[in-house]
Amino acid sequence: MNPHDYKQFYSEQSFKRKLQQFGKTAGLQVAYSALLLFFLMKEPSVSIKAKVTIAAALGYFILPTDAIPDLAPLVGFSDDLGVLIFALSQISSNITPQVQDKAKSQLRSWFCEFDEAKLDEIHSKIF
Repeated sequence: MNPHDYKQFYSEQSFKRKLQQFGKTAGLQVAYSALLLFFLMKEPSVSIKAKVTIAAALGYFILPTDAIPDLAPLVGFSDDLGVLIFALSQISSNITPQVQDKAKSQLRSWFCEFDEAKLDEIHSKIF
C-alpha cells in the first residue's frame, strides 16, 4: 500500500476517538506528534500537499491494522511514532509556536503535568 493511501482512513472524528482511547497508552511523544499534525491540518495557511501528508500519517495512526499492533506492550505505538515524526519532518516549516501551544494545551488536559524535555526530543527529530 502506498503511504498516501492511508489518508482515506483519516477523519477528525476517528482521530479524536483513537487519541482519546489510546492517548495515555501511546504516551506523551506519540500524542504530542499526533496533535501537532491534527492542529496543522486545521491551519488555513498549510498547503494541500502538506495536508495530504498529514492525512496519510494520521490515517496510519488511526488504522488499527498497522505494522505493529497498538495493543502490543511497549512497542505497539513505535511504528506510529516513526510515521508521525517522518511526516512532521517533511512539513516542519509549517509548525508554528501557536500550533505547538495548542498541542501542549491539549496534552496538559490529558497528562496534567509532563516533562517538557520529552517534547524537546520530538522537536530535535523534526526541526
